Order: sequence, then structure tokens, then C-alpha cells
Amino acid sequence: MMLKKRKKPLIVITGGHHNSALAVAKELVNREIADVTWYGHRHTMLGDKEDSAEYKEVSSSGIRFREIKAGKVYKTFNPIHWLRLPIGLLQSFWYLLLDRPNLVFSFGGYLAAPVVLSAWMQGIPVVTHEQTTVAGLANKFIALFADEVFVTWPQSKKYFEGSTVKITGLPLRKELFKYDENHKYFKEKLPVLYITGGKQGSHIINQTVAEALPELLKHFNIIHQCGRHSHFNDYEMLSNVKKELPEKLQQRYLVYDYVYLDEIGQVFHEADIVVGRAGGHTVYEIAALGKPALFIPIPWVSHNEQYKNARVLVNEGAASILPENRLTATTLRDELFNMLENIENFRSGATNTKQAIIMDARERIIDEISKILNTQEKGSSTKNG
Repeated sequence: MMLKKRKKPLIVITGGHHNSALAVAKELVNREIADVTWYGHRHTMLGDKEDSAEYKEVSSSGIRFREIKAGKVYKTFNPIHWLRLPIGLLQSFWYLLLDRPNLVFSFGGYLAAPVVLSAWMQGIPVVTHEQTTVAGLANKFIALFADEVFVTWPQSKKYFEGSTVKITGLPLRKELFKYDENHKYFKEKLPVLYITGGKQGSHIINQTVAEALPELLKHFNIIHQCGRHSHFNDYEMLSNVKKELPEKLQQRYLVYDYVYLDEIGQVFHEADIVVGRAGGHTVYEIAALGKPALFIPIPWVSHNEQYKNARVLVNEGAASILPENRLTATTLRDELFNMLENIENFRSGATNTKQAIIMDARERIIDEISKILNTQEKGSSTKNG
């Protein structure tokens, strides 16, 4: 395949884990290593009318965004998802013909699958990154067409036998480590909970927190990232719940639809305990920041990967797990009170876990990408010479 002649190489980045992908994209652009075009979700869920956090953050970074309407096959019987399979493949193939990138960098998930397959069909090199401890169906498929596979955790290597695998860790957002030591979200000196359901929020966690708030706020200050979805309207629901609280408790509760990059470091810095799902990014970032956590893994994800992600920190004494089928206002309260009583033990475990985390993953991945681009340039020079 003939690549476009351009001043800088072009890399297409795609996949379901936008935080680490964006960290790499920004570095590529800032260091003028390559230009970046992003293939992703404009909306988080099927039928949602709200722009996704992925779309907002990528667009605000000045990176060109192309929407892919990909479908998935794992544990779904929705015919619309099945119909989107050929649509996503055709879109991906057409966009790649238009863009003619030097490299496609996949960050996994069903959205990346048609892009990677289209790239392989067009002879475009592919690298992919696995964020979790367990490789899902989509990432195993993607690895078949990838020139190199980067993994976050050493235990993931076994899923990619026959591929060129390199342990890089997970690229961390620089903003995670930016905070003002003198800043405080709350006037009262209570332990701070940061509750998050991920970028799209979790409806079941939001409902449970709403019920548990009056009791939890007697003991904690709470920052709650609940997501914003046009169907559930959890942000509006929780804002109304806050208004019904006594004024003293209202001052202990902050609710956000999404915590953006300008605040994420401050929120994590002030948190004493993080409550949330156990996706690859969430677990790795919590480990890198040395924060105790209460994980509520999504039970239906591929190969129970969130539970296995959470176990990495639980085994080190840094976290606890509350299964979703046991999640109630009472069990949430009891688990958090237990963690608070044993907080020094959890902090010690979190500190030990932090010491084992690869902190320079972004630089490692950039170095690998630069090698690929340099090899392409030398090959092109040889042909032209």
C-alpha cells in the first residue's frame, strides 16, 4: 500500500479505553513525532444522545475525531448491534483509505476490531495495547492482525502466544499527578470518598449511593462522579437528592457528571478511599496513586475480567471487593465503615502496590512507536534511493 507523502507520519488511534490512549496521542503530537486522527464513539451507549467523555476530551485536545458506529457480538442479542458490524467495517475501511495512516494503534475493545481488520486488509501496520489482566474476545482477535502487542500486566502475556509481546504498563494521564496541596473541596475535616462508575457512570451504583447518602455523609465527605445518560438522568436525580438533605450534609456532597482533566488529579489527591468499578484503567490508576479502594466489579463483562483486575489489589491488601449481587445501601455502608476502621492497613497495602507499578509506560510506548516509524522511513528512503 502506498502511503501519502506528508511532513509527519499519521497515526490512527482507536479503541475503548480513551484515557491511556489520549495520554499517548498528546505525547505524539506535543513531541511532533506524528499527527493523530482518532476513530471512536461519539456517544457512550446505543441510543444515548449525550456526547461521550471520549469525544469531548479528544476534540478539546485538537485531535481530529472520526465517529465509528461499530457493533459487538459478545453477550448481546440486540439486532442493532449485529447490524452495526458491517457498517463499522465499511466505515473503518473507507476512513483508512482517505487517511492512509502510517500506523494504527489499537487500545482494544469491539470498536477497534473493524478498524484493525480494515488496516490489515490495506497493509497498514498495527500495534495494540491490552489494559486488563485478562484478554477479551475482541483483543484476542485484534492480536491476530497486530505486529506488536503491548501489555499492562505480566500475567496477560499468556493470552497472546505467537505474537510479539512487550510489557509496557499502562500510560498514565499526566493530570493525575497535578494538584494543589493547599486546595480543599470541603470545610469539614472528614475522610473523603471518591465514588465513580467510570466515564459513563453506573446506574446501580448511583441508585445505591442515593439511598445510602444520609448515613454515609455523617462520616464522610463525598465526591461522586455519576455520569450523564439521557435515559437514566442520574445526575439530575442525585442533584435533587442533595437538595433534600440537611444543609450541613449538602456541604459534604459534591456530584459531577464527569471529572475532567483539570480536576482529576485534585480529586484523587484528596480522596482517602476510592469506590468504583474495576476496569483496567481504574485499577491501574488507583494502584499508581497508592489509594485504598472498594471495587464493585461489573459481573457480566468478558471472562469476569473486572473481578480479576480487582483481585490484583485485593491480594496486596490495598482494596476490598463488594460483588454487585450483594450491593445494597447497607452493605456499601458496612464495607466502607470496615475500611475506615482499618484504613492504615489498606494504606500500607496501597503503598506497596504503588512501588510495583510501571510509571513510565507512556515513554516506553512512544519509544516503540518511534522505532516502527523510523523503520518505515528507512525503508521508504531505501526504495526511493
